[in-house]
Amino acid sequence: MFAKPAPALSLILLVFLTAAARARQEPQPPGTGAAAGATVAAAGDPFAGAARLDRRALLAEVARRNPTLEAARLAWQAAAARPPQERALPDPMLSYEVAPGSIAGSSLRFGQAIELSQDLPLPGRRRLRGERAAAEARGVAADYRSVLLDLLTTASQLYDDDCLVSRSLAIVAQHRALLAELQEAAAGRYAAGLVPQQDPIQAELEGSKVLHRQVELEAEREAIASRLTALLHLPADHALPPPSVELEPPEAGQPDPGALVAAALAARPELAARTAAVEAQRAALALARLAGRPDLALRGSYDSMWNEPGYRWMAGVAVNLPVRRDRLASQRVEAEARLAQAQAELAATEDRIRAEVRNAAIEVREAHHLLAIFADRLLPAARDQVHAARSGFETGRGSFLGVIDAERSLRDVELGREQAVTDLHRKLAELDRAMGRLPAGLPAALLEPGAERPALGSPPLPHHGDEGVSR
Repeated sequence: MFAKPAPALSLILLVFLTAAARARQEPQPPGTGAAAGATVAAAGDPFAGAARLDRRALLAEVARRNPTLEAARLAWQAAAARPPQERALPDPMLSYEVAPGSIAGSSLRFGQAIELSQDLPLPGRRRLRGERAAAEARGVAADYRSVLLDLLTTASQLYDDDCLVSRSLAIVAQHRALLAELQEAAAGRYAAGLVPQQDPIQAELEGSKVLHRQVELEAEREAIASRLTALLHLPADHALPPPSVELEPPEAGQPDPGALVAAALAARPELAARTAAVEAQRAALALARLAGRPDLALRGSYDSMWNEPGYRWMAGVAVNLPVRRDRLASQRVEAEARLAQAQAELAATEDRIRAEVRNAAIEVREAHHLLAIFADRLLPAARDQVHAARSGFETGRGSFLGVIDAERSLRDVELGREQAVTDLHRKLAELDRAMGRLPAGLPAALLEPGAERPALGSPPLPHHGDEGVSR
């Protein structure tokens, strides 16, 4: 008669599955599930029906649609799933063997052997592996925040550039009209024999230069639009609404540099990532120090080929023998060096953040001063110069070339003032980035990888006119 293996196998399974410790349950990271695996879709026009492109709406759509940001979020999701795996016990091993010769004759006992084993790592080892994986997941989450801040800062600055181009085109159009008036006046005075032919020719030449500048600005606007559509994951030829023509300068402030640095050190995701790297390397060093201690394994088997029934069941333990001392020592040296490296990188990141915040604050203050010079001195002087030169030309006391020079100076000052306003907004965006803040007053919840965001492919966010231009 063949021995029945089912009762033996069932008993061994029951003993080992009851004795094995279970890894503690971890909550799933936000965004898991079928919906989280959806790719970023570019269906529909996110700004359909909007007369003007709003800054906040633009940045919210970049945060919702950009595939680079979605890839960073999925990387965090993958890293957040690692700690439960690292803390879990290894799977038990089950082996089954038969003696082929025992199958041939009915007089022979059926030869079979069943073995079940469960590795039990040193108790602190699984905990440290989980801590290391959790620290690495925090670092990946901080990387997500860095990607988000970089993307939104770039999008905000592109919006500023788009506003600059739109306003510059309006200024160029005004000066083309002014030059047309001057050319007409010069042609009339030339026909009357009051001025030489050079005057209307000079007006035509200057008008051609302004027309060329208009063509350059239109090409620049197309380049900005293509970069924005790339950030929005839209086709390159997708038409975006025009931005707000008026880009108002924000009010000047005198923030305390020390307070700015302290706030930046608390908010910058790069510092959080470096801190997480240090924590992960500390756990790795603790693991390296535990490598010289043996792990335990439980063993249980049933072998039907023993004649005595009492010998057919076996139970025992196994341990590994960490006798390769040179390998263990090199592991500790490597872990200590990597921890020291992570600590040095953390200190370097702190120094870099302090310098970036102070430099950004200085550049914002300088941009405010430059804008004040344009508003209080350069613009009034340039307008007065045009008025005086035109009056002198019309009364015969000044040359037409002086009028053209005054017009060119006014155009340069007006364009320079718009550039100064844009530079101030760009410097403020850089200061926000240095501080680890979201631009344009977006909710800080966007910095969390698991934050609720509009579903991919959902209707666009509501627009609020030109509110997005204010900070």
